[in-house]
Amino acid sequence: MNETGDPLDRYASLVDDEAAFRAACDRPLPSVVRVNGLAADADRVARAFDEEGTGYERADWHDGVFRMAGRSPGTTWPYAHGWVHGQEEVSCLPALALDPDPGTRVWDACAAPGSKTTQLADRMGDTGVLVGNDTSLGRLSALRHNAERLGVTNLVVDRQDARNYSLNGLGFDAFDATLVDAPCSCEGTIRKNPDAFDTWTLDHVHGVAGVQKGILRRAIRATRPGGTVVYSTCTFAPEENEAVLDHVLDAADCRIVGWDCPLESVPGVTEWEGETFDPSVERATRIYPHHNDTGGFFLAKLRVGSPDDRDDAGEAEAAA
Repeated sequence: MNETGDPLDRYASLVDDEAAFRAACDRPLPSVVRVNGLAADADRVARAFDEEGTGYERADWHDGVFRMAGRSPGTTWPYAHGWVHGQEEVSCLPALALDPDPGTRVWDACAAPGSKTTQLADRMGDTGVLVGNDTSLGRLSALRHNAERLGVTNLVVDRQDARNYSLNGLGFDAFDATLVDAPCSCEGTIRKNPDAFDTWTLDHVHGVAGVQKGILRRAIRATRPGGTVVYSTCTFAPEENEAVLDHVLDAADCRIVGWDCPLESVPGVTEWEGETFDPSVERATRIYPHHNDTGGFFLAKLRVGSPDDRDDAGEAEAAA
């Protein structure tokens, strides 16, 4: 494969059960849909699936997440009418962590093809301004298609390098909240992309980490004091996760705050291959495939500015 062998070998010391971790990574990923609240509620979707004989199981941690039984979600009546959207289960977490208020200004820095973007629009009640940015024209086409199918109207589609993103022309100078679902080495997607490791190299991990640092720095600076930034990846690599957070804690005015992850998770790691990170990276969330029968994921919630800039008096306790 490459000079490091199986990439999963790197993470044996990070997981509680290496055999279960590897077994989960070898199994196909369950097919999941998210209910689009702009078009229907979860009970109406359930009735529609029942009426057409489509098997499903509702997730116990989120009323609007359905695990499908056998049938491709894209062939169902609710999908055709924009009531549901195919979205990996852990992929639903960043929008829940960001939790943008209706009427606010939100930036999805790496938006296409739009699963998380359209979920943000749903949580915003399709109000305010939601800027979906990406660099790929092909992926932006998919973003537009998904937004149209799901009935999203508050979306502004943009094409810029997020590392030096300009707000010129938007009519405001800062966002209230920003999502950085960063490009990454995609190790956590191995269950749905069995060839994900075919071209994996440690050089790529280090290279993409530099891009991630640049995007997250810009996201923090483009978000108002007291605003929220959520950083997420679908990789296990600390170089792309905790090391990126450690970097921005020094380079930008922000801090990591706690949040209640609804899935089983473990804290971020503070040491990796001789490098130590800021102790607050423990507030980040690591999700492994064998804990919830999902893909692998990483997420951290950051507040911009000093504690004096916080929006609510209880934030200091929540972050402790």
